[in-house]
Amino acid sequence: MSLHSAAAQLVTLAAEGEEHGGSHDSISPLVTGGGAFVILMLLLWITTRFNRDR
Repeated sequence: MSLHSAAAQLVTLAAEGEEHGGSHDSISPLVTGGGAFVILMLLLWITTRFNRDR
């Protein structure tokens, strides 16, 4: 596979992605970010419970 044909395939793949917008309609960024924040806070709380000696 030559560099030119690989680049042409990548350009075609990128152009197809533009049609769909790159994200799914049912995924809300607010819910995703909020869920990630809650999970990280839970992990932080668990970590601090195990490190009481400090």
